[in-house]
Amino acid sequence: MQSIAVHGDPLVPRLLLGRALRAMRDEAGITRRDAAKVLGGTNSKVGRLELGRSGVSARDVAALLTLYGADDDERTTLLALAEQTTARPWWHADGDIIPAWARSYFTAEQAAKLVRTFEPQYVPGLLQEENYARALIRSHFPEEEAERRVELRMRRQRVLRRRPRPLNLWVVLDERALWRPIGGPATMRAQIRHIIEVCKRPNVTVQIAPQGICGRVGGGGPLTLVRFPQQGLQDMVYLERADTAVYPVRRSEVERHWHVFNTLVTEAAPPDRTSRILAGILGHYHY
Repeated sequence: MQSIAVHGDPLVPRLLLGRALRAMRDEAGITRRDAAKVLGGTNSKVGRLELGRSGVSARDVAALLTLYGADDDERTTLLALAEQTTARPWWHADGDIIPAWARSYFTAEQAAKLVRTFEPQYVPGLLQEENYARALIRSHFPEEEAERRVELRMRRQRVLRRRPRPLNLWVVLDERALWRPIGGPATMRAQIRHIIEVCKRPNVTVQIAPQGICGRVGGGGPLTLVRFPQQGLQDMVYLERADTAVYPVRRSEVERHWHVFNTLVTEAAPPDRTSRILAGILGHYHY
C-alpha cells in the first residue's frame, strides 16, 4: 500500500482510513458484527469509522488490521492515518459558535478540490463581502458574537486564494438573493461589486439564475457539493436547512444531487453574462 499524503484537518484522513478499512474487511469476508466484537463496541461504531464520521485510536485500528490480516506496509500506512483522525480541525478555536451539524462541511470545504453550490436566498458565505456578512449575521446574533462569526466567515474565504491550488468554486445564485436588501443600498452595492471582482479569478465561476428557479428543478433549498483531491473519496452532499443540515451518502442520492446542480447550471444564465447582469442590478441600488 502506497503512503497517502494528507494535510491539516482530520476529515480526509478519517475518510481515507474508513474506506481502506471497509475494503479490507470486505476482502477478508468479515462481518461488521465480528469487527465490532474485536473493538468491544457496536456495529454502529464500526459503521461510523468506515464512513469517516469519527476519530479512532491507533489501538483500535491495530486490532482491526490484525483481524483483517494486514501486512506490514498496510499497518504502517493506516496507523499513520489513524493518528491524524483525532487532530484538531482548523475551526477548533471557534467551535463554540459553529453548530455541530455544520462542522463536517466547514472541514470539508477547506480540504476540497472543488465546491459547487446553489443558493436561493442569500449570497453564499464564500462570496460574501464583509459588510454584507456583518449585516446578515447581526440580524441573528448579538454584536460581540456576530463579530467573531464575521471574522470566521472571512477566514473561510482564504481557501479561494490558497496556494498552490485554490479551491475551484462554482456558484449558481438565484437572482432574488441580489434583490434582498441586506444592510441597505450601500452594502448591496459593495456586495455586487465584490462578486464582480471575485468572478475575475480563474477558479471562481458565478451564474445568475431566474428568480424562483429552485422549485422548478426539484430543489428544496441550498445545495452544496464537495469533491476532494484524493482519488476514490465519494463526493460530499451538504444540504443546509433551518437550524440543521443533511448529508446524503447513498451513491444514488449523491448522483441525483449532481443532476439537480447540473440542471441549475443549464437553466441559469451563462457565466459570460454574469458581469452584465450584476451591473444591471447594481444600477438599481442608488445612493
